[in-house]
Amino acid sequence: MANVKYETVLVLNTKEGEEGIKALIEKFSNLIAQNGTVDNVDEWGKRRLAYEIDDETEGYYVQIDFTSEPEFPAELDRVYKITSGILRTLIIKKEQ
Repeated sequence: MANVKYETVLVLNTKEGEEGIKALIEKFSNLIAQNGTVDNVDEWGKRRLAYEIDDETEGYYVQIDFTSEPEFPAELDRVYKITSGILRTLIIKKEQ
């Protein structure tokens, strides 16, 4: 099966601090790189949330564009769900 292009957006808890946020971005960049190719990492930085998530009003936004096998996003989502410090995630398939 051919590789597919995806985009994932993470909203990280700002309470993780600068080092914690860097570590989380690195962790997921490495995980994606092991299972595909990281095309771009775009840190949007700290933003105010539209609504509170787990009593938080701010989040640190990161967008990662990547290419992988179609099976990998399900595994990535599973790892997101069991990782602390993540408020929200989104994985979408890009149009080819």
